Amino acid sequence: MDALWCVVPAAGKGVRAGGDRPKQYQWLAGRPLIDHTLERLAAHPRIAGLLVAIAADDTHFAATDTIGGKPLIVTVGGSERSASVLAGLHALPAGVADDEFVLVHDAARPCVRAVDIERLVELAGKGEGGLLGAPLRDTLKRADAGCHSIATEARDGRWRAFTPQMFRRAALAHALRLAAEAGIVVSDEAMAMERTGVSPLLVEGSEDNIKVTTPADFALAEFLLGRTR
Repeated sequence: MDALWCVVPAAGKGVRAGGDRPKQYQWLAGRPLIDHTLERLAAHPRIAGLLVAIAADDTHFAATDTIGGKPLIVTVGGSERSASVLAGLHALPAGVADDEFVLVHDAARPCVRAVDIERLVELAGKGEGGLLGAPLRDTLKRADAGCHSIATEARDGRWRAFTPQMFRRAALAHALRLAAEAGIVVSDEAMAMERTGVSPLLVEGSEDNIKVTTPADFALAEFLLGRTR
């Protein structure tokens, strides 16, 4: 399989992280979080180029034409992740065919491992696509409105979903449009594809592929950056 383009939705506000700017631009190990993510992706031989979808009023993204020797394109995203991904799919170079696979990766996951990207491309590329994730290992509780545990749920067959996620360009765009037309806000690309009858392949990845969400996550991500490649 040829190298793939990667869409990085980065139009969100990341309010749970606090701070005076969206979390993707907050400092991590002396640089904006998103810089670490983009450079790690660009360094992977499976990735041909990067497409970043930012907010219309973004004043923080440092625009550049290339990163790590790979082309970088910027487009305007939407208020929801799914709208940003769809905008990114539309803005990909014309040379990216409808039936080609495209990766989608969270701007706030700077610690993704190269070996996991490789495994995802190799395994999910044999079918209709898939995503990185990990089987749920913690005991799962159901809570009531007052945060009391009222039941223990079965964890068999339950996975945590990570990124990158990988699907064919046209199929993913179609799935995202269908969800939007139905008024459904999908939480990830796999959810959109599931609604069209596709069963994405779950490819187990490293659990240190964390999504930086809260202030405490920044310290953990900084610790992991030097230990994950």
